[in-house]
Amino acid sequence: MTLVVCFPMNHFFSVVGIFLEVILLFNLLIVVHELGHFFAARARGLVVEKFAVWFGKPLWSKTINGVEYRLGCIPAGGFVAIPQLAPMEALEGKAENNYADLPPVSPLDKIIVAVAGPAASLLLAFAFACIVWGVGRPVSESEKTSIIGYVVPDGPAAKAGLLAGDKILSVNGHRVTRITGIGRMSDSVSWNVATSDAPQIPICIERNGLEQTVLLEPVAQARRGWGRKNLRQIQILPAQTPMIAKVVPKSPAAEVGLGSGDLILAANGQKLLSPLALAELLKTTQNQAVTLTVRRRFNQDSSQTFIVKVAPRLLAGETTPRIGIYWDERGLTTLVHPNPFSQIAASIGTMWETISAVLRPHSQVTVQHLSGPVGIMRVYYMLFESPMGWRLALWFSVVLNVNLALLNLLPLPVLDGGHIALACCEWVARRPLEHRVLEWIQNGCAFILIAFMAYVTFFDILDLPWMHGK
Repeated sequence: MTLVVCFPMNHFFSVVGIFLEVILLFNLLIVVHELGHFFAARARGLVVEKFAVWFGKPLWSKTINGVEYRLGCIPAGGFVAIPQLAPMEALEGKAENNYADLPPVSPLDKIIVAVAGPAASLLLAFAFACIVWGVGRPVSESEKTSIIGYVVPDGPAAKAGLLAGDKILSVNGHRVTRITGIGRMSDSVSWNVATSDAPQIPICIERNGLEQTVLLEPVAQARRGWGRKNLRQIQILPAQTPMIAKVVPKSPAAEVGLGSGDLILAANGQKLLSPLALAELLKTTQNQAVTLTVRRRFNQDSSQTFIVKVAPRLLAGETTPRIGIYWDERGLTTLVHPNPFSQIAASIGTMWETISAVLRPHSQVTVQHLSGPVGIMRVYYMLFESPMGWRLALWFSVVLNVNLALLNLLPLPVLDGGHIALACCEWVARRPLEHRVLEWIQNGCAFILIAFMAYVTFFDILDLPWMHGK
């Protein structure tokens, strides 16, 4: 009885711990951005009414030197209320001071305060990038190769004659270095396929040292209910050496001494480029013994290669014969140490590629494929769940801070770039914008922003595992 109760409780505390880490890191990004506005406003003599961590009804508040500091009940960022910058009642609640009664602020001061938020986000991104440079970012074997590891039967790639082991050199004329993975998207096969407009796309491959080009017709799987529209794919997986995550006790794999971390290099003398290739081989052998070439790593510089014979059989509670192995999805992972400037540049490139794809008239990538706070926190949660996940979370924080800074600089009212644009208009006109017009613009755009966030959050929620019974 003790064992039955203990495991769920340990799992519960693990989930709670990861959730708290996600909340802490996500909110740190937002609060630092708002602190940039806060310190700049105080330095330039603007009135600061509130500095709020989290939204919603205050759980705690205290007024110090005329500023109300509060902790809200909705753990999703925060805000700083600066009524002289622009009326923001739609997002921050009714202001204590009447905008018209406050002393005027120069356009330069407004620009400085507006720029300070994105500047703080970029500084935080650079700080995270320096940490990543030192501790490293985990990169799996499959993230840095354009060699095909598995071709889905009857899929577009299979119909075009692509094979496991083929190296993809370009897609639709764009050179590629990997099939999928996180990072810059323009050099990946999956991104170039998804953003291509043509019904058929040319793919250049290298096979046995010779280059050839094939035409493929990508497919998009049917939408799952109300979920996001699936992007086009050619249905291949990148090559990776199968790596054991767990061996079922008393299974055939356990009986021959296989263990967690072992790499399966070949089966019956055939090199394996994907765990799925071994699963298919086991089906074709009709439960006969298979000879596996295994590499066991003791550390980064020491390993041993040996051969075992193992035959699948029915395990308890299962209907299909297995050898009793669970695979590590990421496979063999190494640490890379990109310098901070390359990380910032890659993050800017990723954001530009995404926005360009969304704005392109006939692109398959649309607004519904973007993510809001729920989707971002879900990504953080999945990163923290993985081995060395804190390193991945630090790297993702670099990307997210750069996105937060640059998106806020877009010249749209409500965003920091909108405040800058309005201040420039005021500078040119040599007089402040009429308060009622400014309030109408700000509130109208605020409602549009709220509607946009609700739209992307709707799809973020549909992506949550429990929405699919997982």
